Amino acid sequence: MKTNIRESIKTIVLSKQDIYKGNLILVNKNFPLKQQHSNSSESLISVSSQHPDIFLQKTAVNMLTQLMIACKGENQIVPVSGYRSLGEQQQIFKDSLSENGEAFTLKYVAYPNHSEHQSGLAIDVAENKENIDFIRPFFPYDGICQSFRMKAARYGFIERYQKGKEAIIGISHEPWHFRYIGFPHSEIIQENDYTLEEYIDFLRAFPYDGKHLLFENIDQQIEIFYVKATDEPQNTIFLAEDVPYQVSGNNNDGFIITVWRIKL
Repeated sequence: MKTNIRESIKTIVLSKQDIYKGNLILVNKNFPLKQQHSNSSESLISVSSQHPDIFLQKTAVNMLTQLMIACKGENQIVPVSGYRSLGEQQQIFKDSLSENGEAFTLKYVAYPNHSEHQSGLAIDVAENKENIDFIRPFFPYDGICQSFRMKAARYGFIERYQKGKEAIIGISHEPWHFRYIGFPHSEIIQENDYTLEEYIDFLRAFPYDGKHLLFENIDQQIEIFYVKATDEPQNTIFLAEDVPYQVSGNNNDGFIITVWRIKL
């Protein structure tokens, strides 16, 4: 992505290859991950000094740390699984087939390259007890775990695989699996009880050249819109020079732009 300053307007060039990057990429049985990471990459860091072998993307780690502090869960909640390489996901899938059978594996383990864990944006967490199940860690809807869950959206996380949404998501209910997508998208999803699939589809109703989605809090007005990728290698949009913004691909057909404005 390149920026060209022109008076009070900046030109944002969106490269088609960047459809597959960003906090809002949709990774599921229909949309495989296209960009691979390495745990030696600068974009991935360990979630804590106590868990040096569990990695996430930097922003997700920072917000997870703040979430843990906010719910006072530093000693009562533990990370179980974060970033996985393609090889690790292949081995987990193979081992589960052998140990648990096909029916169980297809319910709880994503196919290689269709796992959010390979994005570095997903974390499995568990209540800090003995004998934690790696595939299905215990994370109940009460106590400190529910406090984590209720505060998660404020820090950009969603419970990704909700109960009752299995037909949409293609994965069984997983109370332990959280996905970082960033604020305010996490709040909008929680308020409307959307899956990520439903939210990505919902945003297509707010195109760059039409009405934009607005989210307001005490001191900010946040504007969200969708840019459909064309057959050209690059797409161009224009924004006011003085506004901060983020661009994320959706891993399918376009980009989601988030613009922050301070309320006057």
